[in-house]
Amino acid sequence: MKTPIATGVKLDSDLSGKSVDIKTYRGMIGSLLYLTSSRPDIMFATCLCARYQATPKESHLSAVKRIFRYLRGTPYLGLWYPKLSSFDLTAYTDADHAGCKLDRKSTSGCCQLLGNKLLSWTSKKQNCVSTSTAEAEYVAAASCCSQVIWMQTQLRDYGLQYDRIPILFDSKSSIAISANPVQHSKTKHIDVRYHFLKDHVEKGTIEMYFVPTELQLADIFTKALDERRFNFLISKLGMLNMSA
Repeated sequence: MKTPIATGVKLDSDLSGKSVDIKTYRGMIGSLLYLTSSRPDIMFATCLCARYQATPKESHLSAVKRIFRYLRGTPYLGLWYPKLSSFDLTAYTDADHAGCKLDRKSTSGCCQLLGNKLLSWTSKKQNCVSTSTAEAEYVAAASCCSQVIWMQTQLRDYGLQYDRIPILFDSKSSIAISANPVQHSKTKHIDVRYHFLKDHVEKGTIEMYFVPTELQLADIFTKALDERRFNFLISKLGMLNMSA
């Protein structure tokens, strides 16, 4: 397979589907989750399939097997860390609004790079139901900000100081919410805990920038993509064929 998950696939509970062995399914998911520590390209597909470990069906098992077929065809694909790369800390964040068919919760995706070196990545279903794309993006950005602040603290122990760390995402409305106090009167339905993002913008810890959707690296952690888009993003994340 050229990609770990087919474009447009939206897995659901499939209550009418045929059940499969839970132990086998969970074992396959566990192996894939272990592998995501070095293969960010399968992060979204694996996390999506992991949501159905309680009552796995044949449709879910088929999706997991596709990931293994993708891995079988890309055994030498891995992360490359160039020696002469800079040490600029940059973060990308994105969200797929109401992407889960079970409860209509959105999926957050983010990644952090030190120069051209991918250090951290995540794909996670949000805890709350977002009523708009802007809210979903804002929640994802808040989660990314938490990770950035933790990394800033860790890197400080190595003598590296960072301020105004750029967080890039493709939602101008979310940037407006974090930067313009007037906008907050219209977004009271957003949980208060996510407004710490605005505090860090004001303190100068982070800066939020708009990036076109086609250059949004975190897009790969939120949804299924076609082969051309998928290959473009994994190359931008620093994944290379080590056998070449």
